[in-house]
Amino acid sequence: MSDSPSADSRAPSAVRLVTIDEDRAGQRLDNFLMAELNGVPKSRIYRMLRTGEVRVSGRRAKASDRLQAGDKVRIPPVREAARAEKPVLPDALKEAIRSRILLEQPGYLVVNKPAGLAVHGGSGVSFGLIEVLRQLFPGEALELAHRLDRDTSGCILVARSRKALLSLHRQLREQEMDKAYWALVKGKWPAHCRTVTAPLEKNQLQSGERMVRVSQSGKESATEFRVLRRFAVATLVEAKPLTGRTHQIRVHGRHAGHPLAGDPKYGDDDFNKQMKEQGLKRLFLHAASLSFADPQTGKAVTVSAPLDPELDAVLEQLDD
Repeated sequence: MSDSPSADSRAPSAVRLVTIDEDRAGQRLDNFLMAELNGVPKSRIYRMLRTGEVRVSGRRAKASDRLQAGDKVRIPPVREAARAEKPVLPDALKEAIRSRILLEQPGYLVVNKPAGLAVHGGSGVSFGLIEVLRQLFPGEALELAHRLDRDTSGCILVARSRKALLSLHRQLREQEMDKAYWALVKGKWPAHCRTVTAPLEKNQLQSGERMVRVSQSGKESATEFRVLRRFAVATLVEAKPLTGRTHQIRVHGRHAGHPLAGDPKYGDDDFNKQMKEQGLKRLFLHAASLSFADPQTGKAVTVSAPLDPELDAVLEQLDD
């Protein structure tokens, strides 16, 4: 809990020192700040972190740092915008998302996220999956357990309690959660190429766009690939990221010489054009399954999300 009362959201806040309790231990620093500074633009929060305005127990900290119980987070004075009203969401969208809930348990939900829908609002997007779910389940403390790129479809975990969120985050950190993706890649993926290990470095362009590249100064990264089906000009592969880097599967596919179909950022223009002629209108990357331990019972859970019909239709058009 905060050691001082919250300030008027329209006025500059005073310096606050927030002590992290057991319930919030393990949370990423950026996610903690977004919750504490609801109404402050994400760009401002990340600038505060880059410039060292935010301190954790007296030291500078990175956005990805995990908070520990007893940490004292210094939050500088910042002018918070008036809290926006909840976006008015179409009933058709809410019902479409309800129909894509794959598993509903007391501690969590697994949803088959559609491509084109961000996981949360921000950066010019007024709402995302989590905002839709919060309107479907009013009064619940729903939080994303992990993320998917906007153009990626498939399984995503949403915690319904702080206890469940901490359990799922721990499983992710300790690599106890198994995530499998299906991707269509250019060319014939070689049978002997089972694992791609290439360090990845994240950069932000002047436009604000995130780009990831293979670099020896990057973070250790590894992805397992398995051939599912071969076509004349492409291969359907299963990809299992052993680390959780931004755009990891897409960059590792490109690094191996087999960029993903429909990828506007890391893909091959000619291949993308060829796949577009086959009806592909999006990135061919789908979170096909999740395996994890139920946060309450500890029992093993595996959930699968079928390919969207539009992706199935593309596969039907390809020659073996």
